[in-house]
Amino acid sequence: MITLSKTTRLVLPLAALLLSACTTGFEARVARFQQLPAAAGNSFVIEPRDKALEGGLEFATYANLVKQKLIAAGFQEASSPATAALIVQMDYHVTAPREKVQSRPGFGFGGGFGGMGGWGPYWGGWGGGWGGGWGGGFGGWGGGWGANDVYSVTQYNTVLAMRINRAADKQSVFEGRAETVGNSNNLARLVPQLVTAIFTNFPGNSGETVRVRFDPAKPGVAPTVRPLP
Repeated sequence: MITLSKTTRLVLPLAALLLSACTTGFEARVARFQQLPAAAGNSFVIEPRDKALEGGLEFATYANLVKQKLIAAGFQEASSPATAALIVQMDYHVTAPREKVQSRPGFGFGGGFGGMGGWGPYWGGWGGGWGGGWGGGFGGWGGGWGANDVYSVTQYNTVLAMRINRAADKQSVFEGRAETVGNSNNLARLVPQLVTAIFTNFPGNSGETVRVRFDPAKPGVAPTVRPLP
């Protein structure tokens, strides 16, 4: 029979709780620059930045989510591109997998969300304008007992980018990017969550980068937003 110490009996439930929080929550880093006009009276159409996606069912699915968010923000869907005041361009991307070496205590817990890495050039910008991508990944929980176990995990960066131009002069009035880092490259699951992140507190403060966190399994619970330096 194995007898656990009082300290171990107290710590193990806490470790399980922390691990549960890490696996159920979704976190994204969101940056936005905007000079959006008032929503009232402004209509929009949505198009892919990559014209190869035009007419595709996958893009249409994500575009419909963006349309719903814009309508909820007070904008109107235009009957045709010719009548639209705003042109919304969307793009989404997932990087090639990369291996990240991590460590965890031999007896205890490791992994989880921490600080994200810095900027990297893996993803191009909008025609020479704003660009770049976010490199790095989430850090791990510290602490634990015993010797550390070293292991590797496969990580992907998944990005949703959105730009809104005035139709009259093609001038950009909104540029936003949401990114998450994780062990999944399932766009069908991740892009809708990134849409939620980029529209949290939309249109946001121009030039501000925030961390948005929410639980997709609890749609009634508002996301938490924390400014990043």
